[in-house]
Amino acid sequence: MKIKALILAAGYATRLYPLTENQAKPLLEVGGKPIIEHILESIKKVKAITEVLVVTNARFHHDFEVWLNHYNYPKKIKIINDGTINNTDRLGAVGDINFVLKEEEIKDDLLVIAGDNLFGFSLEKFILFYKQLNKSGVALFNIKDKEKIRKKLGVGILNGTKIIEFQEKPVEPKSTFAATACYYFVKNDLNLVKQAVEKGYADNSGDLIRYLVKTSEAHGYVFSEHWFDIGSPESLAAAKEVYK
Repeated sequence: MKIKALILAAGYATRLYPLTENQAKPLLEVGGKPIIEHILESIKKVKAITEVLVVTNARFHHDFEVWLNHYNYPKKIKIINDGTINNTDRLGAVGDINFVLKEEEIKDDLLVIAGDNLFGFSLEKFILFYKQLNKSGVALFNIKDKEKIRKKLGVGILNGTKIIEFQEKPVEPKSTFAATACYYFVKNDLNLVKQAVEKGYADNSGDLIRYLVKTSEAHGYVFSEHWFDIGSPESLAAAKEVYK
């Protein structure tokens, strides 16, 4: 079965200013190459993925086109402009997923990864996990420290692998399983993305998992390899240290 991959790269990364005032965060270099290329190296190993879609905004669309013209990759990559121009009119992560689903008329299973996430787990194993279940879900990293999660990260509460509750940046986290921005959606759940946007779950990508937990079923793929969510100068520096 064919799978499409979507990299979310339409944010404005205001927390990383001035680094990202004139450069998209996924194009920042870590370990001698842009963050997005690390993600693409992982995607390249999955034979079932036939095309990679990269959704960005009007401000950085040209930069991604220039990058792609100089990047050699064995799978088709398409850059999509969501039409936004600043942080106030952005569509949000779920809004961008919905935008791409409509623009590209996607009917296949969909792998979604935020363009600022660096991880060490195998995407082949990640996808196989969901293919065997025929269910959607998110990769979860056990931080083992609730203080590091409090008010900062989405949290999955599990029963086996099933996510029975999802908290978005909770004051009192009920678990230490932090949600990464790596998702797998089986094609039968894609219609729920539109529903989620219509019901106001359009901003944080974790909101989509919250909606899935409420209306359908979602499972967590727990991994122990490294993970960096590049959202601050500190996390960028930490990633550079590991990838140097």
